[in-house]
Amino acid sequence: MSWLSPDSKFMQAWNNFTDAIIINLLMLVTSIPIVTIGAALSAGQTATRKMLIGQGHVTRNYFAAFKENFARATILWVVYLLFGAALVYSWIVLQITPLLIPKIALTILWVIGFEWVFALQARFENPPTRTMANAYIFGVTYFPATLALAAIDAVYFGLFVYLWFKLPQMLFLLVVLGYGSLLSLHVPIQEYVLRKYTGQPFSTHVQEDTWTVKKKPQ
Repeated sequence: MSWLSPDSKFMQAWNNFTDAIIINLLMLVTSIPIVTIGAALSAGQTATRKMLIGQGHVTRNYFAAFKENFARATILWVVYLLFGAALVYSWIVLQITPLLIPKIALTILWVIGFEWVFALQARFENPPTRTMANAYIFGVTYFPATLALAAIDAVYFGLFVYLWFKLPQMLFLLVVLGYGSLLSLHVPIQEYVLRKYTGQPFSTHVQEDTWTVKKKPQ
């Protein structure tokens, strides 16, 4: 049957679906030490990009990117982890009305940076401070794309909370699909924005074999 052919759209979609689950599981395992979550997020970005264009082996791509991004992605993650923990503390403990607007503003700032910083770390060779600055430049300049990324994440985490309270038996399935699978939706949006800086339209990346070589944004 033609739809079972390895080149059919159905089989390509099925292979991408199973590879996305593998990426998610790899991200879960390599995130266990907590401090390595940044490297896992950056590696997931690269592995997903390569998966969507059918280049390389998903596991090999993931661990190569994990190693390559480990140092700088970890620095970025520690910054966002501490900033995020402080925000959570402020929302739970500091129930002070005058702080409401600053807390909302800082939370939005955190989300904007988080949606871009690990994608840029995975894509460009820059110091962490520059990557963080670029994350906010991209996040604000391409705000519709940022909103789309945040909306995808909000739906996932909203579903997670709903299942936690209403259908906890379904949580395992959601965890298996996981945040790593959401990168299949994130990456095309981000690559569409980044195409003018990489000089590589997303659909033609497969023509290159130098995926580990990063470029600095112009």
